[in-house]
Amino acid sequence: MKTVAHTDEQWLTVRKENVIRMPLGLLGFEEIKQYVLLSSPEDDPFLWLQMLDDPNHSFLVISPFVLEADYSPELSDDDVSFLGLESPDDALIINIVTLHGGAGTTVNLKGPIVLNRHTMVAKQVIPMNAAQFSLRHPVPLSA
Repeated sequence: MKTVAHTDEQWLTVRKENVIRMPLGLLGFEEIKQYVLLSSPEDDPFLWLQMLDDPNHSFLVISPFVLEADYSPELSDDDVSFLGLESPDDALIINIVTLHGGAGTTVNLKGPIVLNRHTMVAKQVIPMNAAQFSLRHPVPLSA
Protein backbone atom coordinates (compact mmCIF):
# COMPACT_ATOMS: atom_id res chain seq x y z
CA MET A 1 0.00 0.00 0.00
CA LYS A 2 1.01 3.57 -0.56
CA THR A 3 -0.22 6.85 0.86
CA VAL A 4 -0.96 9.93 -1.22
CA ALA A 5 -2.04 13.43 -0.31
CA HIS A 6 -5.71 13.96 -1.07
CA THR A 7 -5.70 17.51 0.31
CA ASP A 8 -3.13 19.48 2.26
CA GLU A 9 -4.30 17.86 5.49
CA GLN A 10 -5.70 14.51 4.40
CA TRP A 11 -3.75 11.41 3.39
CA LEU A 12 -5.28 8.38 1.72
CA THR A 13 -4.04 4.83 1.68
CA VAL A 14 -4.07 3.40 -1.82
CA ARG A 15 -4.41 -0.33 -2.22
CA LYS A 16 -2.28 -2.03 -4.83
CA GLU A 17 -5.38 -3.19 -6.74
CA ASN A 18 -6.48 0.46 -7.18
CA VAL A 19 -3.24 1.59 -8.82
CA ILE A 20 -3.63 2.47 -12.48
CA ARG A 21 -0.63 1.34 -14.50
CA MET A 22 0.21 3.31 -17.61
CA PRO A 23 3.16 1.52 -19.23
CA LEU A 24 3.59 4.30 -21.82
CA GLY A 25 2.76 7.19 -19.48
CA LEU A 26 0.87 10.26 -20.68
CA LEU A 27 1.98 12.63 -23.41
CA GLY A 28 4.63 14.83 -21.81
CA PHE A 29 4.78 12.62 -18.71
CA GLU A 30 6.04 9.39 -20.25
CA GLU A 31 8.23 8.62 -17.23
CA ILE A 32 5.26 8.54 -14.83
CA LYS A 33 3.74 5.04 -14.92
CA GLN A 34 1.45 4.81 -11.88
CA TYR A 35 -1.64 6.84 -11.05
CA VAL A 36 -4.68 6.71 -8.83
CA LEU A 37 -8.14 8.06 -9.63
CA LEU A 38 -9.61 10.18 -6.83
CA SER A 39 -13.10 11.56 -6.47
CA SER A 40 -15.02 13.64 -4.00
CA PRO A 41 -18.69 14.67 -3.99
CA GLU A 42 -17.85 18.38 -4.12
CA ASP A 43 -15.83 17.91 -7.34
CA ASP A 44 -18.48 15.81 -9.12
CA PRO A 45 -18.54 15.19 -12.11
CA PHE A 46 -14.78 15.81 -12.17
CA LEU A 47 -12.15 13.38 -10.91
CA TRP A 48 -8.43 13.69 -10.20
CA LEU A 49 -5.90 11.43 -11.93
CA GLN A 50 -3.09 11.74 -9.42
CA MET A 51 0.50 10.67 -9.95
CA LEU A 52 1.21 8.02 -7.36
CA ASP A 53 4.90 8.81 -7.00
CA ASP A 54 4.41 12.58 -6.97
CA PRO A 55 1.18 13.41 -5.11
CA ASN A 56 1.69 17.12 -5.77
CA HIS A 57 0.81 16.57 -9.43
CA SER A 58 -2.51 15.44 -10.82
CA PHE A 59 -4.76 15.91 -13.82
CA LEU A 60 -8.36 17.04 -13.68
CA VAL A 61 -10.38 14.51 -15.70
CA ILE A 62 -14.01 13.86 -16.56
CA SER A 63 -16.06 11.13 -18.17
CA PRO A 64 -16.65 12.33 -21.74
CA PHE A 65 -20.22 11.01 -21.58
CA VAL A 66 -21.11 13.81 -19.15
CA LEU A 67 -20.46 16.26 -22.00
CA GLU A 68 -21.23 14.19 -25.10
CA ALA A 69 -23.60 11.27 -24.52
CA ASP A 70 -22.82 9.87 -27.99
CA TYR A 71 -19.00 10.10 -27.66
CA SER A 72 -17.69 6.95 -29.30
CA PRO A 73 -13.92 6.82 -29.89
CA GLU A 74 -12.91 4.00 -32.22
CA LEU A 75 -9.90 2.15 -30.84
CA SER A 76 -7.39 0.43 -33.08
CA ASP A 77 -6.92 -3.32 -32.81
CA ASP A 78 -3.45 -2.60 -31.42
CA ASP A 79 -4.88 -0.45 -28.61
CA VAL A 80 -7.57 -3.03 -27.81
CA SER A 81 -4.91 -5.74 -27.67
CA PHE A 82 -2.49 -3.60 -25.61
CA LEU A 83 -5.23 -2.92 -23.06
CA GLY A 84 -6.56 -6.50 -23.11
CA LEU A 85 -10.13 -5.35 -23.73
CA GLU A 86 -12.53 -8.19 -24.46
CA SER A 87 -15.70 -6.08 -24.62
CA PRO A 88 -16.60 -2.37 -24.52
CA ASP A 89 -17.80 -2.85 -20.93
CA ASP A 90 -14.20 -3.61 -19.90
CA ALA A 91 -13.19 -0.01 -20.66
CA LEU A 92 -13.47 3.10 -18.55
CA ILE A 93 -12.86 6.28 -20.55
CA ILE A 94 -11.76 9.58 -19.05
CA ASN A 95 -10.49 12.75 -20.66
CA ILE A 96 -8.14 15.45 -19.43
CA VAL A 97 -9.65 18.84 -18.60
CA THR A 98 -7.76 22.09 -19.11
CA LEU A 99 -8.58 25.25 -17.17
CA HIS A 100 -7.91 28.38 -19.23
CA GLY A 101 -8.49 30.99 -16.53
CA GLY A 102 -10.92 33.61 -17.80
CA ALA A 103 -11.07 31.90 -21.20
CA GLY A 104 -13.09 28.96 -19.89
CA THR A 105 -12.54 25.25 -19.47
CA THR A 106 -12.06 22.62 -22.18
CA VAL A 107 -11.66 18.88 -22.43
CA ASN A 108 -9.44 16.95 -24.83
CA LEU A 109 -11.72 14.53 -26.69
CA LYS A 110 -8.98 13.64 -29.22
CA GLY A 111 -6.78 11.90 -26.64
CA PRO A 112 -8.91 9.90 -24.20
CA ILE A 113 -7.39 7.77 -21.49
CA VAL A 114 -8.78 4.25 -21.75
CA LEU A 115 -8.56 2.03 -18.67
CA ASN A 116 -9.19 -1.71 -18.53
CA ARG A 117 -11.40 -1.93 -15.41
CA HIS A 118 -10.23 -5.48 -14.68
CA THR A 119 -6.46 -5.21 -15.13
CA MET A 120 -6.10 -1.49 -14.22
CA VAL A 121 -3.85 -0.99 -17.26
CA ALA A 122 -4.48 2.30 -19.07
CA LYS A 123 -3.28 4.09 -22.15
CA GLN A 124 -3.85 7.50 -23.64
CA VAL A 125 -5.00 6.75 -27.17
CA ILE A 126 -5.63 8.62 -30.39
CA PRO A 127 -8.91 7.16 -31.67
CA MET A 128 -9.10 6.16 -35.32
CA ASN A 129 -11.97 8.65 -35.65
CA ALA A 130 -10.11 11.45 -33.81
CA ALA A 131 -10.78 13.91 -36.64
CA GLN A 132 -14.41 14.20 -35.52
CA PHE A 133 -13.44 15.26 -31.97
CA SER A 134 -12.12 18.50 -30.57
CA LEU A 135 -8.87 19.01 -28.72
CA ARG A 136 -10.56 21.88 -26.86
CA HIS A 137 -14.18 20.85 -26.41
CA PRO A 138 -15.87 23.46 -24.19
CA VAL A 139 -17.02 22.40 -20.74
CA PRO A 140 -20.21 24.20 -19.73
CA LEU A 141 -20.21 25.85 -16.32
CA SER A 142 -22.91 23.46 -15.13
CA ALA A 143 -20.89 20.28 -15.87
